[in-house]
Amino acid sequence: MQVILLERIAKLGQMGDTVKVRDGYARNFLLPQGKALRANKANLERFENERAQLEARNLERKSEAEAVAGKMDGEALVMIRSAGETGQLYGSVSTRDIAEGLTTAGFSVTRGQVELRSPIKTIGMHAVLVQLHPEVEVGISVNVARSEDEAVRQAAGEDLTAPEQDVFEFEEDEEEGEGEEAEATEEAVAEEEA
Repeated sequence: MQVILLERIAKLGQMGDTVKVRDGYARNFLLPQGKALRANKANLERFENERAQLEARNLERKSEAEAVAGKMDGEALVMIRSAGETGQLYGSVSTRDIAEGLTTAGFSVTRGQVELRSPIKTIGMHAVLVQLHPEVEVGISVNVARSEDEAVRQAAGEDLTAPEQDVFEFEEDEEEGEGEEAEATEEAVAEEEA
């Protein structure tokens, strides 16, 4: 189906472009959301008449998004989740969780604006993109940890998923040395008695 784009859409085109898309994509997403019009003579004339208004509205939305992006840039969300010893989460952190966290932090973000290739399933620091406008995106970091203490340690740069070193190794060496000293004193006592 041929459609006229009413706004910039990533991987599709700019405002005013006439593009060919699949029928379902046009009927189920582009047309109902008001992002495109069917490409015919009447709609092309309508678009040309409203072009200045559409561009002005787009510019206004873009400037608002850039203002929000300035405040949100570098925002760090902390998500506390249950996880195993290896750092594997028992659940996952999804776009909905991140959007709710940003809303709690004072930003108006929907889960559709959060770009996450796949759900976060491990503890650690994760970089996430938030698309505030088709031309404005901002990066935030999501700190997924088992507790507030771990979140602080991860934010400081500590890797909690690395296997912990054996603390007992040093203690075992000391005990072995003490055992040799004990044997030597036992032998010395035995010699004195003899």
